[in-house]
Amino acid sequence: MEFSPIMDTYWRFAHERQQVYFKRLQDPIGPWTDDPIIDRYRFTNAYRAADRVSQYLIRHVQYDQARSQSVEEVFFRTLVFKIFNKIETWEYLERVAGPLSWAHTSLSDISDALDRMMAAGHTVYSAAYIMPAPKLGFVRKHANHLALIKLMMDNRLPATIAKATSLRHVFDLLVSYPGLGRFLAFQYAIDLNYSSMLDFDESDFVIAGPGALDGIAKCFVDTGRLSAEDIIHEVAGRQTVAFKRLKLDFEGLGNRPLQPIDCQNLFCEISKYARVAHPTVAGVSGRTRIKQQYRPSSRATEEPFFPPRWQVKLEVAVSTATVSRQLSLSWPG
Repeated sequence: MEFSPIMDTYWRFAHERQQVYFKRLQDPIGPWTDDPIIDRYRFTNAYRAADRVSQYLIRHVQYDQARSQSVEEVFFRTLVFKIFNKIETWEYLERVAGPLSWAHTSLSDISDALDRMMAAGHTVYSAAYIMPAPKLGFVRKHANHLALIKLMMDNRLPATIAKATSLRHVFDLLVSYPGLGRFLAFQYAIDLNYSSMLDFDESDFVIAGPGALDGIAKCFVDTGRLSAEDIIHEVAGRQTVAFKRLKLDFEGLGNRPLQPIDCQNLFCEISKYARVAHPTVAGVSGRTRIKQQYRPSSRATEEPFFPPRWQVKLEVAVSTATVSRQLSLSWPG
């Protein structure tokens, strides 16, 4: 393998983005960085599990003490939340349909609620992933996705996944379903692995998404014919040496180093960052601009919550202040 100069930018970005994460926990107002690109544009955290949507999933959808921890219910809640991947959609559904559960919630009621949400001009899906709809006989995309969840539940997929022997096995089970490509099935496998129904090492398996492929193309002059997944594993294994060489004091999540899923995400983020920092390096996507600018959230900062088995302890005093901004939302129902 032969690195390009952008590989050093990758490590510096990871370090600075993690610093921003800790600073934001302590001070929701900022400023948090002298890096004008990170300050202006929206980037995910260095650790996927620390991102706002992942934190909501883990804390409120998966581990909420008022919710059932049965395999079927954890799977159902996780898939309903992640298919839309939007906190506002989940909270709206629970306002109009009550606490979501496989045992007590009608999928047709969820579909009708989403119809009303869309009719009122609100976006149902997050823009984070491209969500192709499986063709299961419905006109509306969300109705087909709900039919996909029903198909999985009727096939007893939660119980089968709970008996899986590896993260790769979970991925293989998910990717066999219509509408789930390799990258999306991998993302869902990681999400399910946060929950109490699974306990696999995240370092065991990774799938590179389109953004990561672009980032890898920018960071390497020669990949030595290694697959993108092999490169991600190699990079994850070299992180300590890389941070030390660049004299970067990288503070992880307690004793938890960056996992392959995190390094995969960082390749996606460096793909975007390099469009401004290294505009002459084309990569493979051909994109030249970063579309999403950073906008503050109106939500109060919560104490970070990670899967309990990780035993993550952060020495950070978290501020619960909110950033004041005007919201204009008129939810239907």
